[in-house]
Amino acid sequence: MHIIPAIDLIDGKAVRLTQGDYSQKKEYNARPLEVAQQFEGAGLTRLHLVDLDGAKEKRVINWKVLELITSKTSLHVDFGGGVQSDDDLRVAFECGAKQVTGGSVAVKDPDLMERWLSKHGSDKIILGADAKNEKIAVSGWEEATEVWIYDFLEKWVDKGIKYVISTDVAKDGLLQGPSFDLYRNMQDQFPKLNIVASGGVSNMADIETLADMGLFGVIVGKAIYEGRVTLKELERFK
Repeated sequence: MHIIPAIDLIDGKAVRLTQGDYSQKKEYNARPLEVAQQFEGAGLTRLHLVDLDGAKEKRVINWKVLELITSKTSLHVDFGGGVQSDDDLRVAFECGAKQVTGGSVAVKDPDLMERWLSKHGSDKIILGADAKNEKIAVSGWEEATEVWIYDFLEKWVDKGIKYVISTDVAKDGLLQGPSFDLYRNMQDQFPKLNIVASGGVSNMADIETLADMGLFGVIVGKAIYEGRVTLKELERFK
């Protein structure tokens, strides 16, 4: 299982939110490159980089940080947050993203998402499927929909999606454990999908449980920043 550390960006700084609430922001480092280099130094090879300003403004904003990290490290960066137009996607790839996550766009402009998938291929485009009570949430989780997550996944698997990042908003940032049942259900229904769990990881036991489930990857954010999980402990997943 891939361990994918997360850096969330507001005003170019590494922060974490609680349950996607912008008013519950905690800044961890004003220089995200330093954080990325620490991850690389620990032997981690991937990075989940989220433009929270972009998610709110519905356009990519923190592209300079993406460009800096991809030019100064060898991390495989997947980028999301505010990618809602052809220009946003072009900027993300030009700035070095290896994969780009489409969440809101997959709900609000599925034809555009489908074009991206057709043009760039299923190895480059990740589906963002974030949920509140198993219903899809978009726009930095500020908007809830009535779309059931399993119907959403089925639609996009049929269109060729191979990778999905799914966050249970109710778990995110609380350090109370991931939504194991959600990911088990997703695996049961879509056994060929590469599922990346996100949100709620609080300790190594959570990570080991997800690994035992056979998930493709897990995104770890606050647990690292709060010292619940050390980079040293993650080295055995290399």
